[in-house]
Amino acid sequence: IHPGKTRTRYELVALDGERVLRADADASASGLMVDLNVDPAEMPILTFRWKTEAMIAGADATQAHASDSPVRVMLAFDGDKSALPLKDRLTFERVRLLSGREMPYATLVYIWENRLAVDTVQPNLHTGRIRKLVASSGTDAVGRWQSFRRDIVADYKRAFGEPPGRLVGVGVMSDTDN
Repeated sequence: IHPGKTRTRYELVALDGERVLRADADASASGLMVDLNVDPAEMPILTFRWKTEAMIAGADATQAHASDSPVRVMLAFDGDKSALPLKDRLTFERVRLLSGREMPYATLVYIWENRLAVDTVQPNLHTGRIRKLVASSGTDAVGRWQSFRRDIVADYKRAFGEPPGRLVGVGVMSDTDN
């Protein structure tokens, strides 16, 4: 996310009889991303599972100083960046200079949030090109696996108000730095 941030420790482990990706996040913010090239109209369904052992006390996706989440699934989409407002293009350039990576045209992030209702779309507080969609909320499912089946085309349209471009990346992130 940023070279000055502490990295989350990721490892493949055996858990509950399966091989899973474990994230150990302690005041850290980083993720793992895989490049793709998929037409979402041809493959609109995303399935994933997640589990956390604890929520982050005080985390709040509506506040920049507290916008943490123990688990996130991120989808990166392509599009025409030249058509975006200058403010967004400047944000893209700042991200590239700080991280060394190109920011996608749009990013849809499924999050586990403390208090927002499931299916709430929460804009990112720094750029309109990232939207968070609450897939799970509260503490009731802490310590248990949750399974999700999402229509990424419908979710993207709801979040951004337009059809998605090509899906160019998928990733996971644990964010506990705030």
